[in-house]
Amino acid sequence: MLTQPGIHSFDIRDLTPDDKSWVSRVLVQYWGSTVQITRGQRFQADELPGVVAVRDGAEVGLLTYNIDGDACEIITHNSMAGHGGIGSCLLDAVRDKARELGCKRLWLITTNDNTPALRFYQRRGFDMVALHREAVTQARKIKPEIPNVGFDGIPIRHEFELEYML
Repeated sequence: MLTQPGIHSFDIRDLTPDDKSWVSRVLVQYWGSTVQITRGQRFQADELPGVVAVRDGAEVGLLTYNIDGDACEIITHNSMAGHGGIGSCLLDAVRDKARELGCKRLWLITTNDNTPALRFYQRRGFDMVALHREAVTQARKIKPEIPNVGFDGIPIRHEFELEYML
């Protein structure tokens, strides 16, 4: 368990089977479903490994990931307590875990409307390496609950791929 000291004190720990119902609720609340689609691949995100941030006995952050060979893909990443370092600490914990597992690349997909995520990850050393045009349009064939319009009224159509070399 990793503790983040200071005014915004919380612990970071690995997900356990006891977390499954909470993880499912978070995924449905923030992502519309427990299913996630990246680059046309379907993930049952509530069955993936991950880390959780806990403050005063309450879960305040979640990050799920998938290891594939020497790459670790971030599938979902949520801080439910606003700013205060939770998202960064979750990311650091998974970055450390990926290194321990011998991964050479940490990467993720986000949609073209998600400018907060694009800012967050680029400030933490991630680089945009690809634009997958109309990928979200295609993903709706697998996950029709993906909204057509996202942040700031921007139509959701494309995926950006960002990576951090470990």
